[in-house]
Amino acid sequence: MTEAAYPAVEPAVSTTVELPARPAVESSADITVEPPAPLPGTEELFTLDRESVHLNHGSYGAVPLPVQRVQERLRAEQERDPDGFFADLPARVGAARTALAAELGTDPALLALVANVTEAVAVALDSVPLAPGDRILVTDHGYGAVTEAVRRRAAEAGAEVDTVRLPLDLPDEDAVAAAVLAAVGGRTVLAVLDQITSPTARRIAGPALLAALRERGVTTVVDGAHAPGMLAGPVEPAADFWFGNLHKWAFAPRATGVLAVRPEWAARVRPLALSWEHHRGYPACVEWRGTCDYTPWLAAPAGFEVLRSFGADRVRQHNERLAGHGQALLAERLGLEPLPATPGVSMRALRLPRGWGEEEAAAPALMAELWRRHAVRTVVRPWPGGGVLRVSAQLYNRPRDYERLAAGLAELLKER
Repeated sequence: MTEAAYPAVEPAVSTTVELPARPAVESSADITVEPPAPLPGTEELFTLDRESVHLNHGSYGAVPLPVQRVQERLRAEQERDPDGFFADLPARVGAARTALAAELGTDPALLALVANVTEAVAVALDSVPLAPGDRILVTDHGYGAVTEAVRRRAAEAGAEVDTVRLPLDLPDEDAVAAAVLAAVGGRTVLAVLDQITSPTARRIAGPALLAALRERGVTTVVDGAHAPGMLAGPVEPAADFWFGNLHKWAFAPRATGVLAVRPEWAARVRPLALSWEHHRGYPACVEWRGTCDYTPWLAAPAGFEVLRSFGADRVRQHNERLAGHGQALLAERLGLEPLPATPGVSMRALRLPRGWGEEEAAAPALMAELWRRHAVRTVVRPWPGGGVLRVSAQLYNRPRDYERLAAGLAELLKER
């Protein structure tokens, strides 16, 4: 799954609200959060434009130079002998899958490579039988393309979609789970939930919630777009369908995603297209798509090798701490309300003032203006009462990046 591209135009930004005073309410950010020291060897690891600030790793990721080189070699090999390359591909994709399953701690027989989460959710929804009157549960923190896919599938089957409204200030994962379970009714047959939400960086589909939904007979589809590479144990075994992107936090080339299913679903998975590998069943029937570029998948294990070379836990701790520092700095400098954070997550979110980024058009407009005037990439998601600003932290980020965002955003917020 990829996130909406930045607009090429330079729309005007709403200027109806002044920079607010720091909120008097207690916040979840600790302004004393100290940034971590940069990990040695990371300065030359990426090829990002050094004149720009990239605080949006959570959307498209950034491929480390060693992984870029692996993919380049694979592409060169393919062009030397396309026939031989494609003849060997099913076995090589299988080997890559096995290596990735070991990194993710799951069974390779239950894991399929896909392009991204958007494709994976389509496979999952097409594999779950639905009947008229069935109800599907989603939340208002879900990724837009996934929610739209749910709505389309529901309309085709005559099912209904129930959206759970989760207040932005819910304090923890238990409160989130309680709100979701309270919305389960007698006709609820399917729940499509985020593991880590895209707009708000909150954990929703944790083990306890998934177990409770299973006890109620609800099939679960978990969007783990941000989990691989960020969480130590990304695959949720209690989920009927779980999928994640490797091109975000696992350093794989784009577009590389994975779909994991519980054993009882493997024979019932319906691929999006019939292929020459269909007779082999899952996962091969999902993976093969004819003459496509498979080099991202073959190079994906190299991303985990890079992660391991720096120490996966060390990278996660660095990124979590740096994200916390960035959130605290923005809250202190701008008076923005920090949203509750989930431990272990390398992203943080803050609430913008009322009137900023509330509408679908206003959020990308603000993103575009930050880029045009300050060369800062970040994400704003529309939300009633004030948009949500999300910042990421990765090995290439430094404290000065968040300072530049704070200065640029302060300039925009003060304008009339």
